[in-house]
Amino acid sequence: MAPQREWFEKDYYQVLGVAESATEKEITRAYRKLAKQYHPDANPGAEERFKEISAAYEVLGDADKRKEYDEVRRLGPLGAGVGGFGGFGGAGGPGGAGAGQDYAFRFEDAAGGGGIGGLGDLLGGIFGRGNRGARGAGPQRGADLEAELHMSFQDAVEGVTTTVNVMGEAPCHTCHGTGAAPGTAPTVCPRCGGRGVLDDNQGLFSFSQPCPTCGGRGVRIETPCPTCHGSGAELRARRVRVRIPPGVEDGQRIRIKGRGGPGRNNGPPGDLYVVVRVASDELFGRRGRDLTLTVPLTFSEAALGSTIRVPTLEGPVTLRIPPGTPSGRTFRVRGRGVKSGKSAGDLLVTVEVAVPPHLTDAQREAVEALASASEESPRSHLGV
Repeated sequence: MAPQREWFEKDYYQVLGVAESATEKEITRAYRKLAKQYHPDANPGAEERFKEISAAYEVLGDADKRKEYDEVRRLGPLGAGVGGFGGFGGAGGPGGAGAGQDYAFRFEDAAGGGGIGGLGDLLGGIFGRGNRGARGAGPQRGADLEAELHMSFQDAVEGVTTTVNVMGEAPCHTCHGTGAAPGTAPTVCPRCGGRGVLDDNQGLFSFSQPCPTCGGRGVRIETPCPTCHGSGAELRARRVRVRIPPGVEDGQRIRIKGRGGPGRNNGPPGDLYVVVRVASDELFGRRGRDLTLTVPLTFSEAALGSTIRVPTLEGPVTLRIPPGTPSGRTFRVRGRGVKSGKSAGDLLVTVEVAVPPHLTDAQREAVEALASASEESPRSHLGV
């Protein structure tokens, strides 16, 4: 890829908010976060910022381009390959190239000898020679999309295969993404021969710039599609089938690879991120893989001990309550929580002593008898 003027003028690492030593995963993670935040569909008016982020990722997300970009910036202004350096492409440079244009230098082996030839060998390996170093706009990855899926508590625990509605760009249903009207097809640009760039040989130097005829795409659409007007994409709603694994939590994002927006110029599609919204359950709560349940006890069951049955997602189980159980105590029923792979969480059962709002005469007599028989106050440790 021929180095561009922006490579020296813009710090792509700063644009994505990552260090120059960032790994590929860190760069991709930063790009996806920013692309979601500044995507024009979600943030109208942020189109320029979104383009800047996409341009930065197009370079840093490609190992070869990133290496070339780092080398260009290390060399300084000369490595930028732009006008403004006199004989190196400024207003008084070869061919009178204006300083406001974006050019990429290419040093030919045959140009000069001695020190000039050595410099040509060095920078020629960085900037590329002939057709190797010049390309058009190239494939562009499609945008990542996001959709919400509302599901029941039970489905979230067990997992489910369903569909989500996605509104975003999709390949045009009329031209199937080619951009050309039905019955026609894109043709190779006659001016650049499909390369997307034009070269201007100036003896020692050779300049490359996007082909003005095809806009750097390398192809021309003589008869644009009437639906997408040549873009190859259209905004429409579509249903995407997704598999939600067992045990997803509220707010979790599930990545569906390749089901996002369509790519440009034969680029790969983006990804779809499904944000799960889980409804609450009448009985159970949840803490990670553990389920929670509150069970009321009578005073006699708590004081004397008892054996009770409690519900689980897979049917009731028996739970032994020891004598003298205080209200608020939690019991753990192992393996009755949310399953994940071959393991499962636990069911946490918290008991609460239920106080009857109304007492019968017989109940009142029994409680009064208990109170009379109680010799020590449970508040004696308070000293009051």
